[in-house]
Amino acid sequence: MNMLRKFFQALVDIVYPRACVVCKKQLKEAGCIDNFVCLECWEKIKRNSPPFCHRCGRHLEKPTRNICPDCVRKQLHFDRAFSPCVYEGVIKELIHAFKYQGKDYLGATLSRLMVEFIEDYNVPMVLLDLIVPIPLHKTRLREREFNQAGILSNHIAQRFNKNLMPDNLKRLRNTQTQTELERDLRLLNVKDSFTVTKSQEIKGKNILLIDDVLTTGATSSEAAYALKNAGANIVFVLILAN
Repeated sequence: MNMLRKFFQALVDIVYPRACVVCKKQLKEAGCIDNFVCLECWEKIKRNSPPFCHRCGRHLEKPTRNICPDCVRKQLHFDRAFSPCVYEGVIKELIHAFKYQGKDYLGATLSRLMVEFIEDYNVPMVLLDLIVPIPLHKTRLREREFNQAGILSNHIAQRFNKNLMPDNLKRLRNTQTQTELERDLRLLNVKDSFTVTKSQEIKGKNILLIDDVLTTGATSSEAAYALKNAGANIVFVLILAN
């Protein structure tokens, strides 16, 4: 089904000129990103800027402390999160198209933002042994036909020559989508929903977890908890937007 969809998309691209995924204006080859996003929209993506919260990775408005007020009140099992973008406007539309409109090809374009952030802010990739995507439950994977975190992870692993481990961390339950829940219910929704199938491959390793969006941090925290229970050492999280 995925191959058939890509075939029809290719036919559409031949018949109709490329348009920006966000604003729908016709793209000019010299003024666009990967033939998917016009420069005007790309430049509207709001970036996270330092100082960063040392837990969730968001910009700190009052840099008297290195942790934001939200994170002070939470128990998060990952050691630190990094995020290039603020989840609003253009990046929100691009992520929605990527995840819910079958535009899996946007993964390469969106991963550019993560790569640039790693390079600009010296995220310590040299310390990391493995890259692990946040998994989808098999039911949701069948529905969507791809895991957006897996696509992003593949591009990051290739760019920084890191080992990718896509199948060791498993999601045990087909949990309700976090965006449908109040903030207080999100932790309960994902509690104990991850497991590691081969602990020996995780033990003592420093891991970079990758996902597309972090809001409360509940999903990434539970995934990190499962990895640390299996013997992982450091668990950092890299998300596209928060």
